[in-house]
Amino acid sequence: MISEKENQRISKFLSLVLRHQPETIDIGLDENGWVDPELLIFKMNQHGFSITMEILDHVVANNNKKRFAYNEGKTLIRASQGHSVNIELGYEPQKPPEILYHGTAERFSESILKIGLEKQSRQHVHLSVEVETAISVGKRHGKPVIFEVASGEMFVDGFVFYFSENKVWLTDHVPVRYLKQGLKGL
Repeated sequence: MISEKENQRISKFLSLVLRHQPETIDIGLDENGWVDPELLIFKMNQHGFSITMEILDHVVANNNKKRFAYNEGKTLIRASQGHSVNIELGYEPQKPPEILYHGTAERFSESILKIGLEKQSRQHVHLSVEVETAISVGKRHGKPVIFEVASGEMFVDGFVFYFSENKVWLTDHVPVRYLKQGLKGL
């Protein structure tokens, strides 16, 4: 099909256009972040990517973080979460597990311990059920630090959580009182 390197290159570009800058290839996302995959392919081909529906299917199916999803009829595609453009993902509030984890770089931990976890330029704070996933995320940004989040307590206190299609827990903010700094400098 395509090499792992090409799969990664296409995946990174899809993240750019489906999460942050659809205007890069002159597409628009609907209010829920969806776009017609045929239009996406056409526009990507116009901008230097040699991609077919078969290749797009491969990238969506083989993305290790399941960042992209089709609708049921496979007539639309979108990023599962992580958007900096304003969209409504349509996720229903759900009760989270008692504990979730957030991985980040060690250089951010002092600020997090002062203000909590902020969504920054994204629409939500991203949390995971597994420590390993949080470590992987933290390593992308430098020496990893893992925060344990008392998500069950947050939920009882009225905070809203969503569970994305690719198994990431989302919330708007995690105040410091619900955080415990865990593994450091792995």
